[in-house]
Amino acid sequence: MSLAEPAALPVAASAAPRLHVLKRFSDRFKASLPAYLLLLPSLVFLALFTYGAIGRVFIDALYQRATPKAPVRFVGLDNISAVLADPAFTGAVVNNLVYAVGTAIPSIGLALLFALALSRTNAVSSALRAALFLPVLIPMVAASALFLFIFLPNVGLLDHYIGRLLPVLPNWLGDSDIALYAIMVITVWKNAGYYMLFFLAGLQAVPEDVMEAAHLDGAGPFMRFRHIILPELKPTFLFVIVIATLNAVTQVDHVFVMTKGGPSNSTNLVLFYIYQQAVEHYDIGKASAATLLTLAALMGLTALSFRTMANREGGP
Repeated sequence: MSLAEPAALPVAASAAPRLHVLKRFSDRFKASLPAYLLLLPSLVFLALFTYGAIGRVFIDALYQRATPKAPVRFVGLDNISAVLADPAFTGAVVNNLVYAVGTAIPSIGLALLFALALSRTNAVSSALRAALFLPVLIPMVAASALFLFIFLPNVGLLDHYIGRLLPVLPNWLGDSDIALYAIMVITVWKNAGYYMLFFLAGLQAVPEDVMEAAHLDGAGPFMRFRHIILPELKPTFLFVIVIATLNAVTQVDHVFVMTKGGPSNSTNLVLFYIYQQAVEHYDIGKASAATLLTLAALMGLTALSFRTMANREGGP
């Protein structure tokens, strides 16, 4: 027995650090337990209604059901093939690309102009900021009803004023050539004030001493904007572009209220196409496949945008 006892000492010595690590982990867990308990309801909500829903979309994209009471049938990737071959989907994608570019550029441009003009802190600037941000607080459905009244043919507010200038009044929402552009107006009106806040925050990071030094060196407003302000706002531009792209895909309330995708699918966007497949045609498999394609495109675009900005920041 006396010979075996010294052999047990290295085992006890090697176990001591493990016990110390376990004790530290236990102490940290006990200290963090209240925070985890506070997060638990949100985590359960995310698991059930966000990640669970995403998982259900992946599953539904692999199955097909002819009617609500018919049994489901495994079809593999046939739903994705059917979506890609559907002219209505390709048309919605083209409309969404035009809509995204046609809303992002003017929205971001106006937001930047507003931020530059109202960057000073005074009562007038604060009041104008609040006025420009007010459309953001209006629900999209209510804003759509307002613009529906503005765009009504002959009796609408727009025709009331333009009728004195034009001999023939266009049907803003009934003409397939201009309906999508009329839809863009409400998006620009609603989002410009929202993006303005990000540019106002970005302008706070511009060093005042650098601006003053450039002014003393004779640099004009355009030169200061190009060589000082614009480089400082590059991360803000990236973030706003990503948000504007997401908004162009996810905002569909105004299409439902004002045109329902018409006339002749000229205002049919991808999310409204998904709604039509799921609700109107009860083609859950096809709607899920279109959702996955849209999600993959958005994730790829977002990753490419952030990688491009990271490469620029890491370059010479």
